[in-house]
Amino acid sequence: MRYAYIIVALAALVGCQNKVDKLDLPYLNGYWEIEKVTFPDGSKKEYPVNTSIDYIEVKDQAGFRKKVQPNFNGTYVTSNDAEMFTIYENEGVFTLNYKTELSEWHEKIVSLSENAFTVIGEENIKYHYKKFEPINLE
Repeated sequence: MRYAYIIVALAALVGCQNKVDKLDLPYLNGYWEIEKVTFPDGSKKEYPVNTSIDYIEVKDQAGFRKKVQPNFNGTYVTSNDAEMFTIYENEGVFTLNYKTELSEWHEKIVSLSENAFTVIGEENIKYHYKKFEPINLE
């Protein structure tokens, strides 16, 4: 009987996972700030304030990510540096595949919505992002 409860609990856990759909990928477009990082041992690092944020642009399962610094007047300071990526799907899992002159790496999209997304890197580290809300001083 105990095994039946375990199986039901596991099935409920799997059923509650956020499945990413191809139609959700445009949600990646826009300005994002890191909220927290979860390490493989379960420890977390919170980011209550960010001096730089990520601008992501996706089109036809390819895109780029760029670091920008928001100004109080609503503008952004940026450089010409960008990390290009392609998005691949394998058995319902979408992966961001980055390639720069210096490195290559992959991040699986764990969850994706209009206001948040989570990716997991090759070292099993989860990066949790939330939509950037500009600071309004008026």
